[in-house]
Amino acid sequence: MEDALRRELGTAVLRPTGHSGGGCISQGQSYDTDRGRVYVKSNSKAEARRMFEGEMASLEAILKTQTIRVPKPIKVIDLPGGNTLFVMEHLEMRGLNRHSAKLGTQLADLHLHNQQLGEKLKKEESTVGKGQGQMDVQFVDQFGFHTVTCCGYLPQVNDWQNDWVTFFAKQRIQPQMDMIEKNSGDREARELWAQLQLKIPSLFCDVEIVPALLHGDLWGGNVAEDDSGPIIFDPASFYGHSEK
Repeated sequence: MEDALRRELGTAVLRPTGHSGGGCISQGQSYDTDRGRVYVKSNSKAEARRMFEGEMASLEAILKTQTIRVPKPIKVIDLPGGNTLFVMEHLEMRGLNRHSAKLGTQLADLHLHNQQLGEKLKKEESTVGKGQGQMDVQFVDQFGFHTVTCCGYLPQVNDWQNDWVTFFAKQRIQPQMDMIEKNSGDREARELWAQLQLKIPSLFCDVEIVPALLHGDLWGGNVAEDDSGPIIFDPASFYGHSEK
């Protein structure tokens, strides 16, 4: 594995640091390279590439907002034999403690980022010679994401939708109900869901919902901190609805 990783990263130095980690999904190991220290996640499951590609796209999207710190993604690599690697920046992390309040503030900044881009765009469109083309991050006016992301191994299809209710019902709740029906054949759950779908739009009457970039799998196991502040990782991002 290390010879293939060295070639893919184009580094002469690939030295394990002794830092390792992982969970119930993937295993991880840190290495020193010519370009600094990296953290490499490995997984041999068939779903690993899809999962890692979604995580890489999620980290890239959050990173571009410059609101909250995440590891910088580097590369997804397929190895002979079916193992897949995800290489990212190594960050020295510890459990979240001192920076909990800052985490809340920065998450709010992340969730407001797209709305603020839209407001900036409207303002610049009224000024001759300025507009969306000059922004590093583009305003998103739909709900979804440009690729599939995963919560664990479960794929989250993020096809773009024009409204939050459609996205939430069709691409978050419906897949869960499909799994229930497949695994247990629960007819009552199917019938209740059919009734509930009709009522969901009424819960959002006269509410303007602007898409917000969300981590998508945020819990205590996916947050940490260093001396500079909070860090979030392992995202399954999408543009959804965030309470403000």
